[in-house]
Amino acid sequence: MTPDEITSIGRTLHAHLRARSTMAPLTEQYPHITVDDAYHISRAFLDARCSIDGERLIGKKIGVTSPAVQEMLGVFQPDFGFLTDAMLCDGSVATDSLIAPRAEAEIAFRMAKPLRGPGVTPQDVLAATESVMACFEIVDSRIQDWRIKIQDTVADNASCGVFVLGDERSPAGLDLAALEAVVTKNGEPLSRGLGASVQGAPQNAVAWLVNTLGEFGIPFEAGEIVLSGSLVPLAPAVKGDVFHMQIAGLGSAEVRFE
Repeated sequence: MTPDEITSIGRTLHAHLRARSTMAPLTEQYPHITVDDAYHISRAFLDARCSIDGERLIGKKIGVTSPAVQEMLGVFQPDFGFLTDAMLCDGSVATDSLIAPRAEAEIAFRMAKPLRGPGVTPQDVLAATESVMACFEIVDSRIQDWRIKIQDTVADNASCGVFVLGDERSPAGLDLAALEAVVTKNGEPLSRGLGASVQGAPQNAVAWLVNTLGEFGIPFEAGEIVLSGSLVPLAPAVKGDVFHMQIAGLGSAEVRFE
């Protein structure tokens, strides 16, 4: 794709984000779109959010890391997107600000120092991590009816909507792979999943992202937040829903749709 096409599609995605509307899949509109094209579009989408709306980059997110989510979406490789300050919510989400939200239970990382790939190991990730926390990512799609292939979700900032952070603690002494998230919806049991469902352990997914971004010359910066991918299947959300997650040994998080 040409630079002008990439910029134009990024601006179009931004317009749909602001209008809370959807567009036909990019893979239908542009049959020859590649994954590399999609990542360049994602950057153009981010640039529009920062230059037009004044949003500030505060982290990254990894998507489609667990078999449960891959099966649901029909996308069978991980992807990544960017987090801005406007995406961080305090526990309450304005449902009408989103299009077709779905809640994911994750483990998030806060970086204590910079990391740059390639060659970063999961142990390097843990050594560079200030804290980990329970997290709800609310994914959303600017692509009509969630009819996405890998190029569609990548271009659409890995289908990110907003996110909510919960209790925070040092990763020291924690076996992140063995941690289990127990999720309820409106007080009723919904799902449960282990850290091991995210590429064997959440730090493995984060190492993958550091090394992948290193190929694009993009580092992790100190203070950034990284969402490592969902431990459970995505759950649709509507106004009035309350999701709660408890991770023994780590803490809890809750998100309310208002």
